[in-house]
Amino acid sequence: MGIFNMLSNDIGIDLGTANTLVCVRGTGIVLNEPSVVAVEKASRKVLAIGAAAKEMLGRTPGEIEAIRPMKDGVIADFEITEKLLSDFIKRVVRHKYLMKPKIVISVPSGITEVEKRAVRDSAENAGAREVFLLPEPMAAAIGIGLPVESPTGIMIVDIGGGTSEIAVIALNGIVNNTSVRIAGDELNEAIVLYLKKNYNLLIGELTAEEVKIRAGSAYPLEKEESIEIKGRDLVAGVPKTMKLSSAQVREAISEPVDAIVEAVRQSLERTPPELASDILDRGIILTGGGALLRGLDKRLKQETNLPVVVADDPLTCVVRGCGAVLENMMKYEKVVIRSRRD
Repeated sequence: MGIFNMLSNDIGIDLGTANTLVCVRGTGIVLNEPSVVAVEKASRKVLAIGAAAKEMLGRTPGEIEAIRPMKDGVIADFEITEKLLSDFIKRVVRHKYLMKPKIVISVPSGITEVEKRAVRDSAENAGAREVFLLPEPMAAAIGIGLPVESPTGIMIVDIGGGTSEIAVIALNGIVNNTSVRIAGDELNEAIVLYLKKNYNLLIGELTAEEVKIRAGSAYPLEKEESIEIKGRDLVAGVPKTMKLSSAQVREAISEPVDAIVEAVRQSLERTPPELASDILDRGIILTGGGALLRGLDKRLKQETNLPVVVADDPLTCVVRGCGAVLENMMKYEKVVIRSRRD
């Protein structure tokens, strides 16, 4: 076994709707790139992958399109996902002549058998020797360093780009999970829609994301801020600048935020009473990029009367969990879904 480990580069992948993070066993996180691929429409030839492709979103000439192959946390475009994965794997696997890597990939907990097979096949076609799937909330809990094998209940709310995963974990298993396909992307869409409806201003996806990051909040801020945005006036058809306050942004994203809060409430209602009392002591732990939305912890605290903690570096919790599983496969064999050949 030892020699095999020396001869292969095992990697963990957090294949996200918005970003893909990759870690290598023994090295840590080596890659964090947007899950975007730019292709030539006619020939389907890949022109750019990752950050370079994301810069093209909404700016490409007619013959080039920037595709996000992951939709709601699952593969929407199989062929493009494969290209994305094999590019990222090539970038991080140093020795080409060694054995193919063993890969641990995180997947949404509500994923179907068909979607599992799609993830596994694309990873194998991209050059994996063996593929293990790890449910995202479990990966996040392991990444934070929580004892997932203990009988004490842990509640994780992992808000990514495409899905929000709410799970209660105990004894190496997910006791109950709610997976809603409302997350960071829906917040961006809500901002675009709000400006279009109320101010006849059309903005792009990247601008909406910037507004969300710089002025977005889920709870009134102590000091409200404003941000200047540029877009196109839908009535006059010319570029226009306007000021947007953080209160307006909060109003714009209130619907998706309410949906996430409601999903957390429903998950709590379905939690067995013994575990509910553990959550009362330990609180709800927020992970994923969505955990960075200001005031989300306060909002959840207000709605549930439970302590809410934002994990350290919430963006990397899931990939750190994949890495921890690679380091200690024996310990975590109960939590991974082995790839089966059907």
